[in-house]
Amino acid sequence: MLILVTGAAGFIGMHLSKRLVKDGYSVIGIDNLNDYYDVTLKKDRVKELIKYDSFRFFELDLIDQSRLVDLFKTYKFETVINLAAQAGVRYSLVNPTAYINSNLVGFANILEACRHFNIQHLIYASSSSVYGSNTKMPFSEHDNVDHPVSLYAATKKSNELMAHTYSHLYGIPTTGLRFFTVYGPWGRPDMAYFSFTKNILEGKPIKVFNYGNMKRDFTYIDDIVEGIVRLIKRIPEANDSWDRSNPDPATSYAPYRIYNIGNNQPVKLMDFVETLEKLLGKKANIEFLPMQDGDVEATYADITDLHDAVGFKPSTSLEKGLQNFVDWYISYYGYEPRLIN
Repeated sequence: MLILVTGAAGFIGMHLSKRLVKDGYSVIGIDNLNDYYDVTLKKDRVKELIKYDSFRFFELDLIDQSRLVDLFKTYKFETVINLAAQAGVRYSLVNPTAYINSNLVGFANILEACRHFNIQHLIYASSSSVYGSNTKMPFSEHDNVDHPVSLYAATKKSNELMAHTYSHLYGIPTTGLRFFTVYGPWGRPDMAYFSFTKNILEGKPIKVFNYGNMKRDFTYIDDIVEGIVRLIKRIPEANDSWDRSNPDPATSYAPYRIYNIGNNQPVKLMDFVETLEKLLGKKANIEFLPMQDGDVEATYADITDLHDAVGFKPSTSLEKGLQNFVDWYISYYGYEPRLIN
């Protein structure tokens, strides 16, 4: 099977592409290599991938519809996994146009290409941020998510709506994946665990928002990838029992499905910081700050549907996952670890 992975130079895209080629798939990876964060890190991820004969990389922006169409013409993809997006909640307050272009226009171009080239399955990244102001825990795909608190979240909810439209109009099977706080080696520098690690090692303060009263469903990258891989061949079908008078947001009369992929074990942010301190062998200098605009106090994934569909639930412990990240970080950036007695 030939698979297109967009955002292949990204954190999840790199890990997924590596897993796919190891599993025997042929992969075309594309990425625009933008400078939202360190481009060198993105290029180093690509270097890890081009070691494999069954992986090819192209620098391409989803906004460039003509080049995207040419790619679909040249390569007969069976599955498309769209991970390309402008990421980050707080940055969406600063540069909203980037989110409109990448997450909406770019995704529309992907949908059009899937329509015209008979793609068998489109899997795309949504986000736990779509739950917005919801307080019912754990977050379920079957709950209404019409109250986002950031433009980033709104674009991800829009992706789900756009995908449903194409599933309805053109019969394209689409699967949306709501990721919950992904972490691990080769991660994104804009994520809290990455900046915490950097600042603790450099003796700089770390910023802890909402005065530390946060919980996150931290999900290790290998668990995210395992869930995606298992869903590739789980092509959505119409739900014949879908009730139009009581519509289920997670399924449809069209070949459309939404899944949470989270650890299902939310962790207090301060417990997370303490674990990181232990692994790094240094205490953090903590600057407590109020809640940031666009942020939410807690995330917690109900993963019943994912388990029922593919028999999988994340299992990597926070300590093991963070140890793997710290080992990579120290190796990549050249720090020497110390241990707390």
